[in-house]
Amino acid sequence: MTRSLTIYEVAEAAGVSIATVSNTLNRPARVAADTRQRVLAVIDKLGFVPHQIAAHRARTALDRIGVIAPFTSYPSFGVRLEGVLRALGESGREVLVFDHESAARTPSPLLSALPLSGRLDGLIIMGVPVDQDLAERLLQRELSTVLIDSHHPLFTNVIVNDERGGYLAGRHLVDKGIERFLYVSEGQISTDYISQGQRRTAGFMRAIVDAGFPRDAVKRLTASSDPDGGRAAARTLLAKSGPPLGILAHHDLIAAGLVSGLRASGASVPGDFSVVGYDGGPLAETFGLTTVRQPLEQSGFLGAQQLVQHMQDPTQPTQQIFVAVELVEGDTT
Repeated sequence: MTRSLTIYEVAEAAGVSIATVSNTLNRPARVAADTRQRVLAVIDKLGFVPHQIAAHRARTALDRIGVIAPFTSYPSFGVRLEGVLRALGESGREVLVFDHESAARTPSPLLSALPLSGRLDGLIIMGVPVDQDLAERLLQRELSTVLIDSHHPLFTNVIVNDERGGYLAGRHLVDKGIERFLYVSEGQISTDYISQGQRRTAGFMRAIVDAGFPRDAVKRLTASSDPDGGRAAARTLLAKSGPPLGILAHHDLIAAGLVSGLRASGASVPGDFSVVGYDGGPLAETFGLTTVRQPLEQSGFLGAQQLVQHMQDPTQPTQQIFVAVELVEGDTT
């Protein structure tokens, strides 16, 4: 019978304390990057699995699929998860869901370690940029991995065409006769990756410039990523005067807060302000938002399908799968 490794042996092999090993697995932001990579390399080399997780694994014969995403930061990833679960259906696979903080709101946005979960047979990473060292370790471990709403050249990626979405929103506002433009989002702390917001902003800006406006016709405003953030942004905008303003919100939660705050203060939407959200779904329908609809569930479904195919045939080449967006006009523009 093979003896299980202990955390003490991992610490000794890596030349660190057991606290450092524990933090690497559970609180990686507390560990220096070079130390973290050394510990993770030892864990991968030794095949260390905590005792309680190894025991659970021994009791189950199911393939284990891990799904990592900023679920509590953005409701859209819950919809993508529905697509993942629908694709897996009655396959008998065990799905483990892990929350990850918003990449936009942390100075260390790259996913550099897997959650403390024991052995996985497949992995789906949604909306989180992947550190190069982790990508190479995943390949070395031969762990089938698919990215959704994220990108890395070593893996199959299911990508929403966010630049196209931003362009559609900008073109729509131009066609409505708007001459001043604003992009409202939570902002981005780190420049270590290209975010969805950057791609949307690039498309939005391109549509405005293509219409003959100068780049400085597009302003930016930072707001928290929820309806309260949208209402706070509305108060900021109401304190200023000017011609009608066309707004693209990073997602529908912010857009809903904007519309609510503006209308509650007597501003006309559309009229004084035209607001476009992003995502689509029940919230946009309830508020009558003009929005850029993403195929959220479809992207999760496609990603899970690609993962199962790769698990069945790891030799298949990686793919870049783009899913289209569409502008759905409501009564806010």
